This record gives sequence, C-alpha cells and structure tokens, in this order.
Amino acid sequence: MSRDVTILTEADLRRAVPLDLTAVDVVERAFAALATGEVVMPPILSMDLPQVNGEVDVKTAYIPGFDGFAIKVSPGFFDNPKLGLASLNGLMILFSAKTGLVEALLLDNGYLTDVRTAAAGAVAARHLAPAEVETAGVIGTGVQARLQMQAAHLVRPFKRALVWGRDPARAAACAADIAQALGIEAEAMTDARELVAQSQLVVTTTPSRAPVMVAEWLHPGLHVTAMGSDQAGKTEIDPAALARADRYVCDRISQCEVSGELEAARAAGVDLAPVELGDVIAGKVPGRRTPEDITICDLTGTGAQDTAIATHVMQARGTAGTVIAT
Repeated sequence: MSRDVTILTEADLRRAVPLDLTAVDVVERAFAALATGEVVMPPILSMDLPQVNGEVDVKTAYIPGFDGFAIKVSPGFFDNPKLGLASLNGLMILFSAKTGLVEALLLDNGYLTDVRTAAAGAVAARHLAPAEVETAGVIGTGVQARLQMQAAHLVRPFKRALVWGRDPARAAACAADIAQALGIEAEAMTDARELVAQSQLVVTTTPSRAPVMVAEWLHPGLHVTAMGSDQAGKTEIDPAALARADRYVCDRISQCEVSGELEAARAAGVDLAPVELGDVIAGKVPGRRTPEDITICDLTGTGAQDTAIATHVMQARGTAGTVIAT
C-alpha cells in the first residue's frame, strides 16, 4: 500500500514557521509536557569530531497527545565557512505517533533548531525574567545572538539592547541587525561586565569552554539565560555564579549534568539544587520569587522541543511542500 510523505525545504519552512509568539507557545507546551513525567526522551546521541572541527547531535522525544514525533540530526562543521558553506545544517524526520510511519522530511538546514532554541529562550524569559525589562544584553554575535534578542523581545519588550563579542566588528554588526529588526536602540559594548551591569536580562550564546560570565557581575533583579553549552566541556557561566543565583533552572537536569553549565559546576564541587523549566511552567516549583532575585536558566536543547516544532510545521505549512508517494 502506497502512502504519502511530505518534503519541505528550508525555504518552505521559513515561510511557514516564523519566530513568533505561536512558536514560543508551542515550545512552552513541550516544556510543560516534560513536567508530567510521561514524555519519552532518550539521552542525546552526541559525537565530538575534533579531527574535522565538527560535532553531530541526534535528538528525539515522544510526547503523549502530539500527533507525531521527530528525530533530528544536527551536524555542525565549523571550518565550513572557509569553503563558502554554512557551519550548521541538518534535518528532521517526522513520524506518526500512531503508526510510526514517516510523515515528513523537514530539510531545514538547522532553521527549525534556530527557531525552537530562540523560542526556548523566550519561554525562560517569560517565566524567570523581571516583569519589566528596560535593557537586554547578549554575549555572542552569531545567529542565536540575534534570534535570542528577537525572541526575548516578544515576551519582555525592552527598549535597549547591548551586544558584546570578542570581535568588535562582529558585535557592531550584530547590534545594527538587532536595532533594525526590533526598531530599538542597540549598542556594541567593549566590556562584558558593563553590559551585565546595565541589563536586567542577559543571554549568553557562545560555544565557549571557559566562563564568559562570573559571579561578581551578578546583581539583584538580573535574569541570565545560558544557551551555548550543548556539548560536554562547554561552559559559559562561572560555577560560583550558579551558586550565587537565587534560582538555577535547567531545561533538563540529566542533560545539563553532562553537556550544560551543571557539568562544570559539579566537576568543581559546587553544591547546587537545580529545578527544571517544565516544573516552573507547571507551577510545581516557583521561578522568580521577588523582583530582586537573581535567576539563571541553563538551556541545552531538548528532543521535546524538536518534536514540538516539527509537529507545529505540519499544522502551519498549509499547502507548502512536495508530496511523494512511497
């Protein structure tokens, strides 16, 4: 018996799934599902490939009540720009949650990962950032630096953005892009500490293996989302900063223990009591308890987010894509 499989290209997906509040709500629903304990989400299959300056992650999750589940393959080969190629690519395969049959191939080249990662940052900001954010800062100058600011602005419409990166020219270009995209003032900073001092919301978006934020920089009323540490050995936040926070939240504690900020903290012997973002969303544990709280959210990226955004595609695509009979 033949069946139909839908193939969607990156161009199709960009038209169908923008970074908007609908995407944020879809990803929030995935986090809330994690809090039920009913989601089946195996550990990330991760390969570090130092010989080619690359890495590959495979993520998946089954969420009860969702029509499908996705398996995502996400390679990052960081010498590709020297060849005129993008560093990140990949695809998602969407399966029926009822039959296990392939329903769609989403040839997104990493676009859907970018959207769901930025949306997760917005979810963290929605539940942990101060109610009023005047200034937001980002440490990093890549695609996620831009998208994280756009996503955070959806839930905390700040009036000013600050950018810091190791390359001043890239920081200036990133700030200009943010200003244009959001219609706000944006400035490149020469001092990351001063960026933090002036901000109520900060997102770190680097692949660093040494802290880019230290405990002494934290101040009352600050929220930090760290989303760059997604492989063993990466770390953006000084373990002492995690200990100083009034609330340290993980997207998934078991993942953060091996590929997030929690990995470095445990290795340093820092005693922490993290909670999960899904539990905060579900009201099982409090997030920000006072306006003066310091909160930190550690995002490593979950298979639940991938399943959520992939199933959202099939609802949002309309007639886009190519259907083949198999």
